[in-house]
Amino acid sequence: MRSPVGSRIVVGMSGGVDSSVAAALLKDQGYDVIGVMLRLWSDSETENRCCAPDAQLEARRIAAQLDIPFYVIDAQDAFYQAVVQPFIDGYAGGITPNPCLNCNRQIRWQFLLSKAKALGADYIATGHYARIRQSEDGAYQLLKNPDPEKDQSYFLHVLTQEDLSRTVFPLAEFSKPEVRQLAREYKLSVAERPDSQDLCFVGQENYRDFLRKIDPSLLKPGPILNPAGSVLGEHQGLADYTIGQRKGLGIAGPEPYYVVDKDLLNNALIIGSKNDLGRISFNAERINWINGETPSVPFIADIRIRYKSRAVPGRVTPLDNNLAQIDLTESLPDITPGQAAVFYQEQICLGGGIIQREVL
Repeated sequence: MRSPVGSRIVVGMSGGVDSSVAAALLKDQGYDVIGVMLRLWSDSETENRCCAPDAQLEARRIAAQLDIPFYVIDAQDAFYQAVVQPFIDGYAGGITPNPCLNCNRQIRWQFLLSKAKALGADYIATGHYARIRQSEDGAYQLLKNPDPEKDQSYFLHVLTQEDLSRTVFPLAEFSKPEVRQLAREYKLSVAERPDSQDLCFVGQENYRDFLRKIDPSLLKPGPILNPAGSVLGEHQGLADYTIGQRKGLGIAGPEPYYVVDKDLLNNALIIGSKNDLGRISFNAERINWINGETPSVPFIADIRIRYKSRAVPGRVTPLDNNLAQIDLTESLPDITPGQAAVFYQEQICLGGGIIQREVL
């Protein structure tokens, strides 16, 4: 059952335009709105962009304008354990992790929902661009936002039936330009505030500088090899590179080189041609089926392997141990272990999982 108007609802506020408009819309619709900002971890030399002092100030200002309560809740330890440590461990394991997935599942839903219940709320709302629909059998479906440029269902494929039953997406049917126009109509000070970027916890650094600071052992130089095993040069640390990367290799050749694999045992970076890179089949692990049930037979779906990548048709075969085999209709050069493969049928997001690393 969807949240009835008048229900108490906690809005995750970031000080940005999306969450601010989400709060304003819910207040207008008659909900008992509480604004909450989660204080997330950052190291002593940086600020987490999602809860920096200026973001807190903006969120407080918006909450005061809307006449809603506002709280900052400490989530630093939970965020480090659920998001930062797996990010570090992922690079140590030779993959390219997507920390937003863990953040959504464990912090912006599990953690925030628990805090919302403590505040007497049964529902949470965020400024994500996606839709929730309840089918005739009572199950909840996650659907794309109508604006393909802003649809965020890819990041939300980790949500469960329980999560969706307690969630409201006020921006479900809006495009970004429409949301900014609403912010202007509400006279919100954040109407022109730029969008935030990913990897909030690295501050102004890039992820490579962050890893060097946190764990220098992750960036130990080693050989660059071609698929035949010939030495072509030296890399500065495997964590500096991702599968499919072309720029920054420092190796000249008759044709462009791409990162095609990482040999962790020998600390070697494997580079080759685009033909060496392409794959048509791979496995994904930690599959989350949004309807809560693992399909009993293979099925055809559109599959996205990156947030901004185009969807490619393929066959998804559920396997034991929460795995799935994906066989695409065409070879792709940037199937990257650690990123998510997300399954769609038309507008419905069925779920997805993490692309596995093939061990040499």
